[in-house]
Amino acid sequence: MEETRVSDATPTLEAPWPVAVLSQKIRGYIERLGTAWVEGEITQWGVSGGNVYGKLKDLGEDATVSFTVWSSVRAKLDGDFKQGDRVIALVKPNYWVKGGTLTMQVFELRHVGLGDLLERLERLRKQLASEGLFDPARKKPLPFLPHCIGLITGKDSDAEKDVIRNAQLRWPAVNFRVVHAAVQGDRTVGEVSAAIERLDADPEVDVIIIARGGGDFQNLLGFSDERVVRAAAAARTPIVSAIGHEADRPLLDDVADLRASTPTDAAKRVVPDVAEELSRVQQARARIGSRLTGILSAEIDRIAQLRSRPVLADSAWIIESRSQDLTRYVARGAELVERSIERAGNQTAELRAQLRALSPQATLDRGYAIAQLPDGNVLRAADQAPAGTALRITVADGSITAESAGPAATR
Repeated sequence: MEETRVSDATPTLEAPWPVAVLSQKIRGYIERLGTAWVEGEITQWGVSGGNVYGKLKDLGEDATVSFTVWSSVRAKLDGDFKQGDRVIALVKPNYWVKGGTLTMQVFELRHVGLGDLLERLERLRKQLASEGLFDPARKKPLPFLPHCIGLITGKDSDAEKDVIRNAQLRWPAVNFRVVHAAVQGDRTVGEVSAAIERLDADPEVDVIIIARGGGDFQNLLGFSDERVVRAAAAARTPIVSAIGHEADRPLLDDVADLRASTPTDAAKRVVPDVAEELSRVQQARARIGSRLTGILSAEIDRIAQLRSRPVLADSAWIIESRSQDLTRYVARGAELVERSIERAGNQTAELRAQLRALSPQATLDRGYAIAQLPDGNVLRAADQAPAGTALRITVADGSITAESAGPAATR
């Protein structure tokens, strides 16, 4: 086959590049990139003719690349690899001109060490703790009796059956809003985060349980992903983590409002036992009844004691005592009134005597008379009654009329 010659001329409408020229230029540019170490999760691992054809997905973002492991390289790999493994690979981009596809040629492939994962998780744990996401003060209390429980778990999983069965055994009226999500693998982070946001936005959901029936450390890595942890921290609805893994517990356990050791334990912690609650109600009613009976008995005894006292045993003495007091008060009042009237009478007599002694009538009784002019004024001087002036003379027992003869001559 004749080798395609790569042109250096700039393509134009009149002189376009052939597809082969463009492909060769892309291949040349990609080959200059060299090798690079990358980390990701194997989402596809297929063997054909001794070679491996697979896909590597980013751990946090939605990005995937194809890779190829030639048989010669595969023979040198340490350990077995499969779908779901978290690996570090030394790759070099390779553009296949004939098919127009880009793939990564793998030269080395290693499992991510457990120590490396733990170290990364510890760094993330410290970062989230410094932000206060694990602070006990921010944890929300669970409702006493949730009417609707949001459940995030794998489809047809034992965890789902355990939670629902145990919750309904304890409180048959409880309702569930179940959202199925991947609980391991590359879809875990996205689906669990979306499920948390969905149930948190539902106003009928009172509490959210995230349940999984345990598993090895790497299968639980999705529940330590920063996106899942932050989604749980941002939720306004209380969240219960029931991943079921004691050692190397995922970060979701630390940010959750309550950590349950197993899905069954989560159901028991979230839903009260109807039999226990009825027993508590009966005990409370018995205590209240006993307390009320004691109070009533004490009050009955106290009333009986009060009624047995002389003051209440014979009420007639009160009337007799008050009657004697009333008689005494009436007599005393009459005496005081008589004395007051007597003193007032004496004072009136004295005032009457004084008034009579000073009155004009007493003067008349002694032989004096009062002369008045026709206009009623008292005659005080002789020149006020010239001759012919009519006068009225008042004496002790009446009055007479007279006519003035004029002032008398003075001796």
